[in-house]
Amino acid sequence: MPHSEPAPSLEQLQAVAKAHGVGVDFWGFYGNLLPVPAETLIRVLTALGVDVSTGPACERALEDRVDHEWRQLLPPTIIMREGSPTSFPVHVHDGDPVRVWVIDEEGTEWPAYPGQQWTAPREVDGVLLGRATFWLPQDLPLGWHVVRAESRGREKQSTLVVVPHRVTTADSLPARTKRARTWGLMGQLYSVRSRRSWGIGDIEDLADLTAIAGAAGADWLLVNPLHAAEPVPPLEDSPYLPTTRRFFSPIYVRVESIPEVAYLPPVSRARVAELARMASAANGDATLLRRDPAYQAKLEALELVYAVPLTPGRASRFEAFRAEAGPGLADFAFWCAVREHHDGDEDLWTELSPTGERARALRLTLADRIAFHEWIQWVIDEQLETAQATATRAGMAIGIVHDLAVGVHPCGSDAWVLSDVLVKGASVGAPADMYNQQGQNWSQPPWHPGHLADAGYAPFRDMLRTILRHAGGIRVDHVLGLFRLWWVPDGMPANEGTYVYYNHEALVGILCLEAQRAGAVVIGEDLGTFEPWVRDYLASRGLLGTSILWFEYADGAPMPPEHYRQGCLASVNTHDLPPTAGYLRGDHVELREELGLLSRPVEQEREADRAEQERVLAMCRERGLLPAEGEATEQETVEALYRLLAAAPSIMQGVALVDAVGERRVQNQPGTDEEYPNWRIPLADDTGAVIYVEDLAQHARAQSLFRAVSDALA
Repeated sequence: MPHSEPAPSLEQLQAVAKAHGVGVDFWGFYGNLLPVPAETLIRVLTALGVDVSTGPACERALEDRVDHEWRQLLPPTIIMREGSPTSFPVHVHDGDPVRVWVIDEEGTEWPAYPGQQWTAPREVDGVLLGRATFWLPQDLPLGWHVVRAESRGREKQSTLVVVPHRVTTADSLPARTKRARTWGLMGQLYSVRSRRSWGIGDIEDLADLTAIAGAAGADWLLVNPLHAAEPVPPLEDSPYLPTTRRFFSPIYVRVESIPEVAYLPPVSRARVAELARMASAANGDATLLRRDPAYQAKLEALELVYAVPLTPGRASRFEAFRAEAGPGLADFAFWCAVREHHDGDEDLWTELSPTGERARALRLTLADRIAFHEWIQWVIDEQLETAQATATRAGMAIGIVHDLAVGVHPCGSDAWVLSDVLVKGASVGAPADMYNQQGQNWSQPPWHPGHLADAGYAPFRDMLRTILRHAGGIRVDHVLGLFRLWWVPDGMPANEGTYVYYNHEALVGILCLEAQRAGAVVIGEDLGTFEPWVRDYLASRGLLGTSILWFEYADGAPMPPEHYRQGCLASVNTHDLPPTAGYLRGDHVELREELGLLSRPVEQEREADRAEQERVLAMCRERGLLPAEGEATEQETVEALYRLLAAAPSIMQGVALVDAVGERRVQNQPGTDEEYPNWRIPLADDTGAVIYVEDLAQHARAQSLFRAVSDALA
């Protein structure tokens, strides 16, 4: 019987983990340094494709980590900050000459310059290799370029990304707006309906909302992620668990705004009208949103409109859109077509690869359905372009700010199309904290750090470009994920994960480049546990942070808003808290008690919550924003909190639409799934009556809050 190799020691596992950017310990929420268990390290490294099954395997993995770099003629991706001295290694057979040059986006060639640094040769796979250092020209323009190397028949091409030191779009806001600070609305688009909606808020409602907010003095409108969900019902309700982050959900299309609707045959026109009538009947329901019937009706209508031939001009624009979107759009549309025709056949996806022989055959069979889903994305693109144009015409300096979710559904389009750069065997989550002692598992596959670099970060770039195409800004949910993500191995509790680190210089740099080119501001949601230097780094790159009135504390007391960061988006609340009216009444405590989420007696929780609120409200009274004695109305208290927030120097100040109308119900209750109707709460006022978009221009309470904020920031 052959002798089995010994099991790996913890020290060996930790050494391999460090070499691959996997954390071996982390600081817990309560300030204690916690070691990562050996089993977690084994499972995470295995998900990364590293064999650590035995002690000798660990030793081989460590050596291979070094050899892997030497086997590469060029690094797969090189990141250069504009104008900064940047060098990179080139590996050739020892003694062989090498020529290295750059080809920029315009096709111009630039020579790379050899450096004087000397490194001893290394034998790899029986070949003696040498390392040369080359320097890039410092006057290379911003953009996506190519580095090429040639050495005695060996050739290699790598991605070179020249990024700005900082994205300057937020820096120019004071000059563009003629004031130091801006304000804008924050809302969940699906919940904000007009009388013409199909039961769910859509892009036409978004355009109307920007017009109303712009007329009131707002400079931007932040909406929830508009990422695509499933191509056929049932739909995932959470906008933060999409099938793809690159493309948009058809549920947000306004069918009647598609030009081809005007040329529908009479029978089809009547059917679309009937579908609209049936779907819009749900607009008056203030209890729950129902995505599936709305989406089913919209899909049927879209198919009828798709059957109308495009004019030559429209056809040309559609083909230009397809060409610009490239294979990514075709792959997403193919996934949609396969899902709608083979829904429930889970075995299909285990054997179907995007480029395999069976996929090629299916692409031919499903060609028309693929074109249909591509056409829908073109329709959405046109409507988003119109919405952003409406926002700027309404006087908004920024316009629409899109939200970027942390990740995607494990069975979605991205998980299939981008399987080469997304990890199998682990999910993204969060470690234990005071709110969730078991940690969180978001069931989203993380980027593979090495494979993403091997792909030249193209999937990350393409995602950003599509979102920023018709946007004035982007909010990056959990922006700390550009630095590190909490990986939870499949089958393990969320609190037994560990952090995996990413090349933040590359990810943040690419985000800066694409936002700069799009003229978009970038907001990072930097709440939660993070390393202290991260906020400073993000600020140095021009990214705005996030401040929440109830969460900003210093020395054990609420922080005066004057001490908030200038470079941030400040707001009174978030979508994970009740609207301010509900928060002031303690609705969140009662809801958590009802759902069994409290870790201490409800009376203690109520008392602590009242004390916390009182400390902030006392600040309002001290400043004369609330009467020193006597009761203030709910509306007066809400407006006082926003006037208090206006004392902050923060360049962007957010007004929650739910606060403007007196809504009390929370959109999302963390720690729940089916126990609470997350992401299904329509916009209503303090009486429970539906609020329609077109009524907001004359809504007394909303307009009063808008005036209060505008006056306070003047």
